[in-house]
Amino acid sequence: MNKNVIAILICLLLVPSVDAQRGKLVQKLLAKRLEASSAENTGPTPDYNNLFFWAASPLKHDNSDSIPSFLANEPRDQRADVFFIHPTSFSQDVKEGAWNADLTDATLNSQTDSRSILYQASVFNGSCRVFAPRYRQANLKAFFIRTTPAAQKAFDLAYSDVKQAFEYYLTHFNHNRPIIIASHSQGSLHAIRLLQELFDGKPLQKQLVCAYVIGYQIPKTSFKSIPLGKTADATGCVVGWRSYQKGEIPAGVKAEKDNSLCVNPLTWTDETSPASSKLNHGSLMTFNLLRNPGPAAEIEPSSHILWVELPDNVGEKIKSTKNLHVYDYNLFWMNIRENVRTRIDAFEKVRK
Repeated sequence: MNKNVIAILICLLLVPSVDAQRGKLVQKLLAKRLEASSAENTGPTPDYNNLFFWAASPLKHDNSDSIPSFLANEPRDQRADVFFIHPTSFSQDVKEGAWNADLTDATLNSQTDSRSILYQASVFNGSCRVFAPRYRQANLKAFFIRTTPAAQKAFDLAYSDVKQAFEYYLTHFNHNRPIIIASHSQGSLHAIRLLQELFDGKPLQKQLVCAYVIGYQIPKTSFKSIPLGKTADATGCVVGWRSYQKGEIPAGVKAEKDNSLCVNPLTWTDETSPASSKLNHGSLMTFNLLRNPGPAAEIEPSSHILWVELPDNVGEKIKSTKNLHVYDYNLFWMNIRENVRTRIDAFEKVRK
């Protein structure tokens, strides 16, 4: 990446929230540079009748079907469906690259499948059929200038694919089955919009077991009818968190002025009191290696982000990382897996 662009990105990320005018100027300069040098989008419009455009589907074997060795004897069922929207894996050529991913990019698809589909979408396979579309995700650079027309156009294109995939799923596969919406990072940006447009206060909300909207800010006024899930067996609700090492509150989070919903995945409540590591039933370190117990966690009361207290013997790579975004699922993997079953049980009791 061009050194001047790197410098601008760093400046943009470090702009104090009080210096709004300076921030706008930096945004305009960065947007101008990125728009001038970006390549045209390439690749096909997805056809969700073709399994190629699904990263995960019960109609084919994929990484979402993977079972860790320590769960080889776990009883499993498929009482519900999860529609999983994967996070950003398109970050190559931030300066010269296209705004949206090419779905025929085999390297990019492999990264998606070996990371988020394997480590995140698979957490739901104990109780769900897993559907995860490939979509023309926005390039990472769109998040640096997210309020600009170019970035919004990239996000809109990505969302249009997600919505098309979900509507295809509804028409061809759902048949009134319970639905879980799950996502991470960019996927959660699209999940919020999908929930607003198709679930919130609409008939489809009756089929919603839970929405696991993880790794992205959920503003407090996001939904009119979908509540925050404040118990482990709440249904028809949304839960989510953003993970940081204890003591870390980034400037961008401070600028939100506590406009965020958060649930602690160790207690499945929004209470801010610390939750012991004894409540963490296991973090996924590598796919077949579980650390049990996992770390303690608490909701930071002034910002409603999730503070994670890592153990001293954790690896240096994660220990040196203040923003634990990429580990949002892994840190609480077993708690998520168990909670999915708990909520489906509760949903079925209410639905009868």
